[in-house]
Amino acid sequence: MLIQRATLLDGRRVDLRVGARIVAMAERLPAERGEEVFDAAGGAIVPGLHDHHVHLRSSAAAQTSARVGPPWTTDPETFAVALRTATADVDGWIRAVGYHESVAGDIDRRALDAIESRRPVRVQHRSGALWIVNSPGLAALGMPDHPDGRLFRVDTDPGHALPPVEHRLTRLGATLSRWGVTGVTDATPGQSRADIDALAAAHHSGELPQRPHSLAALGVTAVPGVTIGPVKIILDDETLDLGDLTDRAARCHRADRGIAVHCVTESQLAVTVAALQAAGHDLRDRIEHGALIHDDYLDVLAALGVTVVTQPNFVAERGEAYLRDIPVRDHPMLWRVASLLDRGVRLALSTDMPFGDGDPWAAMRAAVHRRTVGGEILVPSERISAERALALFCGSAQRPDLARRVDVGQPGDLCVLTAAPGQALAELASDMVALTVVGGHATYLSDAASNDAR
Repeated sequence: MLIQRATLLDGRRVDLRVGARIVAMAERLPAERGEEVFDAAGGAIVPGLHDHHVHLRSSAAAQTSARVGPPWTTDPETFAVALRTATADVDGWIRAVGYHESVAGDIDRRALDAIESRRPVRVQHRSGALWIVNSPGLAALGMPDHPDGRLFRVDTDPGHALPPVEHRLTRLGATLSRWGVTGVTDATPGQSRADIDALAAAHHSGELPQRPHSLAALGVTAVPGVTIGPVKIILDDETLDLGDLTDRAARCHRADRGIAVHCVTESQLAVTVAALQAAGHDLRDRIEHGALIHDDYLDVLAALGVTVVTQPNFVAERGEAYLRDIPVRDHPMLWRVASLLDRGVRLALSTDMPFGDGDPWAAMRAAVHRRTVGGEILVPSERISAERALALFCGSAQRPDLARRVDVGQPGDLCVLTAAPGQALAELASDMVALTVVGGHATYLSDAASNDAR
């Protein structure tokens, strides 16, 4: 594929010939016979985006689920309407996602029965850690006597998992391509060889055009089309065990795998750091989220060489709740970005889709502005430049913190925008994506670009 008249972020106008890698780049390149040509018309060209922490199957399911958390529902009445009008999935279940207690409190099976008592209902908390199931649903699961229908971490417990629904990834893959995403890291815990094989099949068929990377379970190896990263480990404050985490980290390191530890509280971060110090750290180790990081840990994280994969989009999406519910003294610790970079901590950005908005450009804007829905700025000292925010979505699967470049020899995964670099960085908007290329093949061409080509 030949991309003509593209503008690099440094202002140079170039043509690029792209295959599995960028094979040529010059001020002008002649088209070869039969070659696909795209005229960027001066638009910016950047490496294809990689979202470093998503949940693919959950995201695909969420696209067909009722949304029952803010801002879609905000009170008991709108919550009830959303459930009653929801369309059942192919297995007959009503599936709802994104719930938060601010809508209707700590709901249980009886609260759901009062809304829907005929069809099985499962409501996922926006944290992803809790499902609330009504009585018909509990009966279908063989748990009719469960006291409240609140099922914690069942998606990671094979003995009590809710019945899965296989959602094709076609719609999700198309959405990601429209946003300029060329690679994704699936951070769903406990992924098996069967899960990886299914992911590879989706990629090879074109259902998921993005390059998939997985934080799969220990013992799972890469297959053609899917690379494997650190082992995802979930922590909960109620069951923190330093000895157990240290042992797990050591086992993963001996098996030539890093660990990727879910850390959203100070306690979880403290135990993770202590475990890595005891077990010996690996440069592939990751901390997922890092929602609260105290000043005392900045230099420690830098010394460990651990990569923090964080989601500044939550500042924009949930900032009002943070301002209301989190003590003021803790605000500086929330979703840090600038201070991590300034202290030499390896960092990458992601969205945590579907538990956060999956648009990476919105996450970049949040990192730049840190503005809540109500217009408040949450810790302005943590803001970073637009160019830096973009670079933090341009790392590779194996080195999330190291931004790829648009240069000869680099992967042929690219994103061309309709706007020149200055405007593109000022707006950071997904609707500026004109062309997405994975391995030299277009996976998305905007309507405007398509019309111009005709």
